[in-house]
Amino acid sequence: MDMRPRRSALFLPASNPKALAKARELAADVVILDLEDAVAPEAKEAARAAAIAAVLEGGWGRRELVIRVNGLDSPWGAADLAAVSAAGPDAVLVPKVNDCNGLLAYNAALAGAPGVTRLWTMIETCAVVPELGRLAALGASTRLAAFVLGTNDLAKDMRAQLKPGRAPFLPVLTAAVCAARAHGLAVLDGVCNEFRDAAALTREAEQGLEFGFDGKSLIHPDQIEPCNAVFSPSAAELDQARAIFAAFADPEHASKGAIRLEGAMVELLHLAQARRTLAIAEAISGVQPQAR
Repeated sequence: MDMRPRRSALFLPASNPKALAKARELAADVVILDLEDAVAPEAKEAARAAAIAAVLEGGWGRRELVIRVNGLDSPWGAADLAAVSAAGPDAVLVPKVNDCNGLLAYNAALAGAPGVTRLWTMIETCAVVPELGRLAALGASTRLAAFVLGTNDLAKDMRAQLKPGRAPFLPVLTAAVCAARAHGLAVLDGVCNEFRDAAALTREAEQGLEFGFDGKSLIHPDQIEPCNAVFSPSAAELDQARAIFAAFADPEHASKGAIRLEGAMVELLHLAQARRTLAIAEAISGVQPQAR
């Protein structure tokens, strides 16, 4: 199981040299260099060159480096994918995939990339929603490794209003998480547009955590700290996970599928959850998770 932390995934325009330089010092788990929405048409080629240079220069530490390319149906998509394949970032994020055929086209375009380069896809159109399960299943035969919710584009496509609580989008959030979990993909929640309102970001991140997301995509560095806090196991959660792990490790409970702990019944499914909580905490702290 992939235990790499993805609590915070910061979008940065690859056309902004100052942002790229600063990104290596930020506490984001994932940095997404954007060649698509955040870059004007006249700056696309320069942004591509800057993103490739950033990959080749390295210095990203434990951060996961991802490049969001332009769509294959755009004037820049094919060149983006060719250049990114040669550079070999941790992942390539592709926009507006509507179905399995679309995803397979991107996967084919990455045929020359290093094996470690994964494929992530935005979930941001109405057309893709009924295809989520079939799309996620391609993780078994392609580079696909993650869904990233694009709630702004989805709102536009739905003609829905993106308000606090995100009521029109809750079924899509649930469906995306379920499809991702069924096929072992990571899944990141969409951005919070209120980047100067830490309380709004925290509420939305807590909602994403409740839904089961691994983390959240962000549009401003100020959103990193509160997002990391929400998606990190709390002290109480870690204490409980350690207690569950210790209880099942007790020889007295060998071969038991359920035991009594602090007045409650815990089962093997709770042990699996405890192991994951401890492994994520170890990964966040920079300690290599150990087999248990």
